[in-house]
Amino acid sequence: MTGRTDPGTVTKAPRVDCHAHVFDASMPARPNAWTVPDYEFNAADLLAQLDENGVELAVLSGLSISGAYNDYMIRALRQHRRMRGTVIVDAPSSLYELERMQEDGIVGIRLQLARCDELPDFESFDYRVLLRRVRDLDWHVQLAIEGSRLPGVLENLLASGVKVVVDHFGHPDPADPLGCPGFAAMLRAVDSGLCWIKMSGGFRLAGTAAWRDDPDGDLEMLAKTVAASLVEKVGTDRLLWGSDAPFVGYEDRLSYQSVLASYYGWLPDPVKRAEVCDTAIKLYFS
Repeated sequence: MTGRTDPGTVTKAPRVDCHAHVFDASMPARPNAWTVPDYEFNAADLLAQLDENGVELAVLSGLSISGAYNDYMIRALRQHRRMRGTVIVDAPSSLYELERMQEDGIVGIRLQLARCDELPDFESFDYRVLLRRVRDLDWHVQLAIEGSRLPGVLENLLASGVKVVVDHFGHPDPADPLGCPGFAAMLRAVDSGLCWIKMSGGFRLAGTAAWRDDPDGDLEMLAKTVAASLVEKVGTDRLLWGSDAPFVGYEDRLSYQSVLASYYGWLPDPVKRAEVCDTAIKLYFS
């Protein structure tokens, strides 16, 4: 399952969607949730989208809106072995709890730090214990944070020895996406051998509040620019792709077909797309 793809058998659709969500409309939401969907997008809905578009596997991301309430996602993973997931947990979390989650298909924790007024103290005992447990389980930390705050957080995480997957292109500065400190920090992190970058949520790169402040803004330009640079400077063995279905905040503007089309525009070479798929299989499903 982890071998390199024969260029002669390359297909158009990616094998793995590395970033999707499932939820129902009655799930508990955190008091500071940035939005609360009033609809359901369950595992059957997601799998139908995958099947319709020729995508084989999916990785579910912990839902920031519901914090450490991972129950709904874990039940979906137990039922559908085509999927893996990352959870949002409180530090330090017990070894027994994390090991049971691993049996259910969890492969990492998600640090959803975007829009957070205060960042965790990664030098605290609780976080040092959590990160050590993540490392010992051979999991990864899925990191979502604004690019301006990315350098310091990446430095702390990599110092702990954990693997890191940076969400949504690292949210580089829209004013200078390729020259900002966050983008440079990602490139350094990749050189450490412990970091991957996820080409997902390209429609979110205008900023974490753009879905509300500029709902009709350009959804393509920034992602296409950043993706081209990443392919050149990082290479396919450290890149992943995710749809971010069901596109919370942008449901009226996007579809699974449209985000796939965007990805094909970012990475038009089908052989390179196949290599990105191989990277995802190795990281999440090997």
